[in-house]
Amino acid sequence: MAEQIGKWSPGMSYGPVLTQTDLYLLKSELQLHPVLTDSHPTFHLVFNLSTGQTGGFNPDASDRDLPFSCKDEPATLPRVQELILITEHSPWCTIVKNERGVTLGDICATVWKEYTENYVTDSEFAALPPRLQEHVRRTAAHNQHSQQGGAWNLYYSPAPTNTRMRRVDWLRERVFFDSLVKNDSYSVSRLGFKAPNIFCMKLSS
Repeated sequence: MAEQIGKWSPGMSYGPVLTQTDLYLLKSELQLHPVLTDSHPTFHLVFNLSTGQTGGFNPDASDRDLPFSCKDEPATLPRVQELILITEHSPWCTIVKNERGVTLGDICATVWKEYTENYVTDSEFAALPPRLQEHVRRTAAHNQHSQQGGAWNLYYSPAPTNTRMRRVDWLRERVFFDSLVKNDSYSVSRLGFKAPNIFCMKLSS
């Protein structure tokens, strides 16, 4: 297992970084880093999409926090210039790019920016059932208030109507990265096609 983990060490000695065209021509299957599949023996990633905080812990010693020291390791082998991430928990598609090969850190940084710097459009919000609209509104109000350093009661405080809702608010309580999985049938249903570098992002609360 140590040898398997060691092959993910950061560096340039991996052969070429595959472009999107390379992937289609070679029909390459990509192997995901064990941290992304939650199968690493000594590091479980804790990544909060709302705050951007990253860290982790050893499942066998979960009382001690660990730094995200593997952030520069490649996200896949072979390395790729682009990963496409979708999730059942939102309608958006996140494209992670790095010409030298996408790393674990690239994924966390790009997903965090995607969900905190982009706002939910009126038409996207209107597509939600009324009950979920109210839940998203309250989440947005809570998150905005927390950013301003205040305490907030989700159940008894009125939800302001002028709160701009970010994509992370849409996720409601599911703001922690869980894992990436391959799901070609879901990719086709969402995007109309499948590709070796499309992965589904699982989230948890």
